[in-house]
Amino acid sequence: MNKLHISLVLLALCLCSFVLAISMGSTTLSLNDILSSFTHHQDTPHTLIFELRLPRAGLAFLCGGMLALAGLLMQALLRNPLADPYILGISGGAASGALLAIMLGLGTILIQLSAFGGALLSIMLVFALAHSNSSWTSNRLLLTGVVLAAGWNAIISFLLTTSSNQQVHGMLFWLMGDLSYNQLSFWEIPLLISIMIISFIFSRHLNLMSRGELQAAALGVNTRTVRLILFSTSSLLTAVAISLAGSIGFIGLMAPHMLRLVIGSDHRLLVPATVILGGTLLILADTLARTVLAPTQLPVGILTAILGVPTFLYLLYRKP
Repeated sequence: MNKLHISLVLLALCLCSFVLAISMGSTTLSLNDILSSFTHHQDTPHTLIFELRLPRAGLAFLCGGMLALAGLLMQALLRNPLADPYILGISGGAASGALLAIMLGLGTILIQLSAFGGALLSIMLVFALAHSNSSWTSNRLLLTGVVLAAGWNAIISFLLTTSSNQQVHGMLFWLMGDLSYNQLSFWEIPLLISIMIISFIFSRHLNLMSRGELQAAALGVNTRTVRLILFSTSSLLTAVAISLAGSIGFIGLMAPHMLRLVIGSDHRLLVPATVILGGTLLILADTLARTVLAPTQLPVGILTAILGVPTFLYLLYRKP
């Protein structure tokens, strides 16, 4: 299967995931219902599709694409295929901000803003603490993120321990990833597209840096600038995704790894393909989370972990 065929398969899977997302739920819609909803604006299928299911599927695609692209950039920059978007402790800062907002009884918008603010605070702390003698290295950045994540986990445990039983339920749902209460805003799609373009522009640099920074520098790549720009953009993607959907694991780890096994390590192909696959995987996981125990809805993070662990282990240990 050549790269064109793989691209067509990815687009077909993405389209099928959207169709499944808008047709499945407490009320199952047929293809006829979906088609008629475009002309009959007052009927129940139209309301279900355009006010509930399609916006949620769009949000899932956006968050999945952001996490997958952030994971791809982190893995390339750290030269570690097991790196994920949360590796710098960003999720801990976001979770601390969100849980504090829930504890104070704030609304959904303020919870999102608090999560985003916590993620940005974590990013700034990591870069500030990792900075030494006007420079930083990937290893220093990684170790700082790991240590900071441990600190955030202590704060999260404190907030869970001191909250009421009613608040803890909402906190746990947020920590496990949940798309139930959030909707797309006008600025998030242009943000993802902009960072995709930036990543594509730097894809040649990433290809060279994957062979080693010394070799990339010898070929004219300003490795420090590239690392700073791409670490910052991947951190921003992670912060936005977490503020919208909570902590969702394995999408940013699994999607880039799966594609590398199929299409290789050329980031000119990996950047758009990773976004499509990551978004598709999260749409499918969220659809399953809504329907597997309907009318009860599971946090989507549970499904991504249940499906992601065996899938990733198979990909990791399969024979070449």
